Amino acid sequence: MTRFTLNGLLVSAGLLMAASSAHATETREITVFKSPWCGCCEVWMEALQDAGYAVETRDLEDLSPVKRQVGVPDDLQSCHTAMLDGYAIEGHVPLQALDKLLAERPDVRGIATPGMPQGSLGMGYDEDARYTVYSFSADPEQQPRVFYEAGT
Repeated sequence: MTRFTLNGLLVSAGLLMAASSAHATETREITVFKSPWCGCCEVWMEALQDAGYAVETRDLEDLSPVKRQVGVPDDLQSCHTAMLDGYAIEGHVPLQALDKLLAERPDVRGIATPGMPQGSLGMGYDEDARYTVYSFSADPEQQPRVFYEAGT
């Protein structure tokens, strides 16, 4: 006859929860707020899906309230805004920068590729295209910082 103790059940439950939690973090879920007419956003989202992200889309005619709510500075704005694991993602951020963000988990509000740089993911992707991804803080007094340099 097998005997279970309360302590053993708690340890087992803890291991199951840890395994479940680890599995949940493997599924990378991203919510993308975009204009319903934006074709480059569609290309960016397809690349995310191909890379294993679960993409939820929210089409909005006016993205200004979303950008304001998540704290994207005016000079870093682009055509779409996304949320990934609590981070704001602005514009045509490359997959490598998303991987870096999730691996390092810096104390930032989000990352952004301002404007719509030619050669960025969704803008005629060219792996050699050079552009900068910036991190930004929830503190509007703190200046954005270089987070990732594409094409280097």
